[in-house]
Amino acid sequence: MRVNITGKNCKVSDHLKDTIEKKVQKLGKYFSDDIDADVMLTEEKKYKKTEVTIKARNMIFRAEDRADEFYDGIDNVVSKLSSQMSRFKGKLQKKHKDNKVIDLAQVPEPEETEEIAVTRNKKFELTPMTVDEAVLQMEMLEHNFYVFLNVETDSVNVVYKRNEKDYGLLETTY
Repeated sequence: MRVNITGKNCKVSDHLKDTIEKKVQKLGKYFSDDIDADVMLTEEKKYKKTEVTIKARNMIFRAEDRADEFYDGIDNVVSKLSSQMSRFKGKLQKKHKDNKVIDLAQVPEPEETEEIAVTRNKKFELTPMTVDEAVLQMEMLEHNFYVFLNVETDSVNVVYKRNEKDYGLLETTY
């Protein structure tokens, strides 16, 4: 497993890097060797945020935590990721009852996994608008996200409300 550690608004000490590397490597028991783990450490005014994203085949596992110290944050994130991976492995074992040993490295392509029931289907017309107009529309509808046609880029975009009460923008490319 390759672990990429990045610090934002902070300097990451060698001791912290070693600690993170050791703890994230423990998650490697679920995978083969060809896995990337991206760790982002961000120092904010009130807290330290730890984000870890693991890309394995066609699966993405992600967790984040806010704590007073990065050491606490990485412990919490590794625990969350371990729980996610364990649950996913359990679902695979349930589906393949005859196969006692399941390695996430052998996860089939998404179209081969169990079917997910879509309980609601909605169609709507994409309205051309600016990002600011889309945020206003989302707020008026009291939704957490809003899909629209961006007049500036002529592509489908999504605005969404983030945890910090600010907004995010997802831009699509073809």
